[in-house]
Amino acid sequence: MSVYNAERYVAEAIQSILGQTEGRFEFLIVNDGSRDASGSILDRYAAQDSRIRVIHQENRGLIFSLNRMLDEARAPLVARMDSDDVSRPERFAVQLAYMQANPQIAVLGTNTDELDADGAFFPCSDYHPEHSADIRERLMVASTMCHPSVMMRRDMIRALGGYRAAFRHCEDYDLWLRVSEQHDLHNLRDRLFLYRRSPDQVSEKHILVQAIGAACARFAARERRAGRPDPFEGATELPSLDQIDAVLGTRSVGSGMRLEVIDSIKYSPDAMNGGGLALMKAHLREGGTKDGFWRTAVRMVKFGMLPQALNLSFDLVRY
Repeated sequence: MSVYNAERYVAEAIQSILGQTEGRFEFLIVNDGSRDASGSILDRYAAQDSRIRVIHQENRGLIFSLNRMLDEARAPLVARMDSDDVSRPERFAVQLAYMQANPQIAVLGTNTDELDADGAFFPCSDYHPEHSADIRERLMVASTMCHPSVMMRRDMIRALGGYRAAFRHCEDYDLWLRVSEQHDLHNLRDRLFLYRRSPDQVSEKHILVQAIGAACARFAARERRAGRPDPFEGATELPSLDQIDAVLGTRSVGSGMRLEVIDSIKYSPDAMNGGGLALMKAHLREGGTKDGFWRTAVRMVKFGMLPQALNLSFDLVRY
């Protein structure tokens, strides 16, 4: 578990792990340069339970922290956890038994229910695909694993290079794509995890960066599956969408990715204010399809974004 300024929720997250019915584990926690009381909360729990090992470091970000924990872990199986979520008591026991019975599986996720920022419970009715073939197919559209719910085989993940630095805010999605090309993934139907939804979570605050990274991850997967080199292997950051074609030596990949990104962010006011509108205008300026764009303009009005809606409408008429 990596922790950054999580004092509001981290105690509940820790207690949900310490309360597992399968208690044979080491609990690695990285305090990634928190500026709130998170560090002292972690140290207090570590003093009370010898299974907890806290690593304090300057802020290096989630990807660095995850890879550090993969290196530090001493067990062959590694379970993920986020500092604002809750694991149900039987989670480790069920996942461990399944991983022991199915040695071909590299990553095992679970289905989830949800909590809001204030702790209210919301049951989920949808399910992630269970079997590896279905997961592999669906991954070319979107992620199919709840990252903090997974249990993974440490050596398999490290052999693939772990989490890649270039894929900020979608590092798990890029990893699942790479895992799926060599190993099996599986989701349990059991809802063993409570995933917290809040306005401050990564998928809300960084939705545009996440959508661009996801489009790049899918493109890289298509290249690998076609027997071509991964264009982002060894990269520490991804090119912007207007640089993609120049970097890759292509002509139309960037416009295709841009349309993928637009489709991913059109329901997010934060993304529209944070660069999404500029992407849509560039798409229209280059003669791209207008399908669904008028609905997006209407949605902007409902979001209270009247100037942006008028701006987009003007381009829809002009181009």
